[in-house]
Amino acid sequence: MGAFLEKPKTDKFNEHGEGNGLRYGVSSMQGWRCEMEDAHMASTNLGEGLEDWNYFAVFDGHAGVKVSKLCAQNLLNCIIQTEEFRDKDIIKGIHSGFLQLDERMRNIPELASGDDKSGTTAVCTFISKDQIYIANCGDSRAVLCRNGAPIFSTQDHKPILPGEKQRIQNAGGSVMIQRVNGSLAVSRALGDYDYKSSKELGQCEQLVSPEPEIFVQDRHAEDEFLVLACDGIWDVMSNQNVCNFVHSRLSITDNLEEIANQVVDTCLHKGSRDNMSIIIITFPGAPQPTPEGIAAEEELDNNLRKTIKGFS
Repeated sequence: MGAFLEKPKTDKFNEHGEGNGLRYGVSSMQGWRCEMEDAHMASTNLGEGLEDWNYFAVFDGHAGVKVSKLCAQNLLNCIIQTEEFRDKDIIKGIHSGFLQLDERMRNIPELASGDDKSGTTAVCTFISKDQIYIANCGDSRAVLCRNGAPIFSTQDHKPILPGEKQRIQNAGGSVMIQRVNGSLAVSRALGDYDYKSSKELGQCEQLVSPEPEIFVQDRHAEDEFLVLACDGIWDVMSNQNVCNFVHSRLSITDNLEEIANQVVDTCLHKGSRDNMSIIIITFPGAPQPTPEGIAAEEELDNNLRKTIKGFS
């Protein structure tokens, strides 16, 4: 889980799409890690009466890729098929979907036997015409930008947070070097069943909890974009850094894959040693490319080329 390559793998996976007035771009890179354990999902039409609903999610796996891939493939359906979600109780539906998926996965043979010890963080969003629902479990993060500034962010679930630390201690564990039992760096995750073995405790009372924290934001005309990303991004760029970067690039290009790639490259340059995955989702109020922005970028490129030529 902590092993690194001699040099980073910088090939990127990209994806983009649009629908319901939203546009999105995805970039993910293995980086310095020996395995690519991140996964994601993006959909702008959920079908079956949910055509105007949209779903995006990032999963940051650890100790293997199995759980992160399973969550990317199954979390959406687990949520929208809950009785609560079908009855328009979206918050309870998201909550139930997370817990149901975690319970189902533990019965998969490799996970039940302990042969596979993988787990994953999760951050996801459901976007309707009027609202943005955001859920996180672990330290992957969502940040909403409005008028050029981050106006909302999820809170990373770290073992040193008072409430998380109390639950860990109540479950018979400890927090050492800011990790659960000195090992796991997040206090909430899907999978990680070695930390969920107490039969005396409830599902959300274990050393590591699969319970998501869920937030609701009303949509506004000034909403520009929402960023979902794993800690490989947030470890080296602050919420404000990412918002500033994306906001400025949107005045130059509407290619969200390109902007997402630039964020990932910037994080690699800043020293991120983790897998990196990011989804940028733009709203109708997002900045648009301007002649001035494009001209300034071209002038910068020309100056850089002249400078480089002067060294040759």
